[in-house]
Amino acid sequence: MTKKQKKILLRIIVAAILFVAALFVPSEYTAVRLAAFLVPYFVIGWDILWKAIRNIFHGQIFDENFLMAIATVGAFFLGEYPEGVAVMLFYQTGELFQSCAVGKSRESISALMEIRPDYANVERDGKIETVDPDEVEIGEIIVVKPGERISLDGVIAEGTSMLDTSALTGESMPRDVADGDEVISGSVNISGVLRVRTTKTFGESTVSKILDLVENTSGKKAKAENFITRFARYYTPCVVIGAVLLAVVPSLIFGNPSEWIGRALTFLVISCPCALVISVPLSFFGGIGGAARCGILVKGGNYLEALSKTGTVVFDKTGTLTKGVFRVTSICPEGMTENELIEIAALAESYSNHPISKSLREAYGKEIDNSRISSTEEITGKGVSAVVDGKTVLAGNGKLMDSAGVEWNTPDATGTVVYVAVDGKYAGCIVISDEVKENSAKAISALKALGVRKTVMLTGDSKEIGESVAKTLGLDEAYTQLLPADKVERVEQLLSDNGKESRLVFVGDGINDAPVLSRADIGIAMGGIGSDAAIEASDIVLMDDNPAKIAKAIEISRRTVSIVNQNIIFALSVKGIVLVLGALGFANMWLAVFADVGVSVIAILNAMRALKVKE
Repeated sequence: MTKKQKKILLRIIVAAILFVAALFVPSEYTAVRLAAFLVPYFVIGWDILWKAIRNIFHGQIFDENFLMAIATVGAFFLGEYPEGVAVMLFYQTGELFQSCAVGKSRESISALMEIRPDYANVERDGKIETVDPDEVEIGEIIVVKPGERISLDGVIAEGTSMLDTSALTGESMPRDVADGDEVISGSVNISGVLRVRTTKTFGESTVSKILDLVENTSGKKAKAENFITRFARYYTPCVVIGAVLLAVVPSLIFGNPSEWIGRALTFLVISCPCALVISVPLSFFGGIGGAARCGILVKGGNYLEALSKTGTVVFDKTGTLTKGVFRVTSICPEGMTENELIEIAALAESYSNHPISKSLREAYGKEIDNSRISSTEEITGKGVSAVVDGKTVLAGNGKLMDSAGVEWNTPDATGTVVYVAVDGKYAGCIVISDEVKENSAKAISALKALGVRKTVMLTGDSKEIGESVAKTLGLDEAYTQLLPADKVERVEQLLSDNGKESRLVFVGDGINDAPVLSRADIGIAMGGIGSDAAIEASDIVLMDDNPAKIAKAIEISRRTVSIVNQNIIFALSVKGIVLVLGALGFANMWLAVFADVGVSVIAILNAMRALKVKE
């Protein structure tokens, strides 16, 4: 319990003791009996009364504080002192229970996301300094000892170890790392000492972005949450007007105003919409927390709700369904040797971060001499143009060759082909192959098992490669040789074919996927190897790049929405029944307390189930 919760508990205990003592005051001592019940009433209810008065002056009249204040004060005017105190006492007990339940939910997510490193050990001038991670600059060496969290993203400069990435990816198996491997902040070093050269500042690191995503999810409400906000805005004034009419109209017709005022006050207590106002946002908060435990970061309740209606899932190929780790499988030179062709291509692609460019540099196997390269230009969707040793080199796909008027030959091998031209003359081609991820086929079958109607792949690769991957994985459709603009156009068409109630999800990882991620109903980015632009443009991030987690995310979203709907139906049903009973005189204050506090507690306990996700 927090300090505030402990104070409320103490007030409840004191008020309960005073309340029991007041019950023994004989009814003939009216003034003494009133005073005896007013003491526990103010002990337990002064803050509710103060909030009601303060909110009235701020223009916020119709809330639960107002309802509780007017109902309990009214009970005292009617001479129902025990009921007035009891209603406030049970209301505060319910509020404490709710506070503890919400706190427990928040603690679960906070514990899950307690991955922010408190310090970094930096090597400076031959000494190790312990500093705040914000003070570490790009390119500095940090030392990570066994048991410590990696404080910033970087590349291992020295050392081998195993990393626990469970807080980031949801995967329990440690990952082996060695010299040259990329590591992300928030991971726990299990065994050896690591020297890591930082590649990002702390503000741009993985751990900071994760924390930012989780902390800011509450700003993006789901439709159900917006509905409850609007509902409460109109519902509360309506029930207050209804209570006034219930007190006045029957009194004028049938007489006996004290009875009808009593029913009206009971009606007010029953009408408190606490169960809906608290439990619905808590359900989405719990669903987001449950997803985070599985390494799925959802940026808002609106995206979690929309995901439950997924009808079409569209995938990028490279780095999403395939590993994005390319290997040169064949070299077809014309007019130069294989080594010369690889060398000129690697130099031309040296400034690009594309996986294909990296594979060319790896095949070259030597340090790039930047002095030989005087200029480079990346041509979106086609390749690169560079000046190497004073010669203009083009390296890319067939479209690049066609745009430059270069005649080229198609090799027999299957794979991604990089065509090379030097000073306008065709110099040959290099065939590079990518591997399909082990869990990609599982991801597609899991989506179909969940009822996803269509799975589609969009790629800039050749028709042969794209269709081969699509057939292997069992995708419904595949569109190949697409530029980023073509992908957006294709997604626009798929959106128009998808239907109003169905949602289209796009899954990608590269910077060229950012426009499509933004255009889709829900954009899902690969957080491990995904580009910063893709992660920023997406609505959901998969921290371990596992496409099978998409089905898990849909399962979580559907379960969360189901819990939300259960709470809405349960709360409205009970409220409706007890409101009618109250108006007819069959419900007293005690039943009114259950309809308010009891229903809220049950709904909140149900909402907390959203946090529990089966791995």
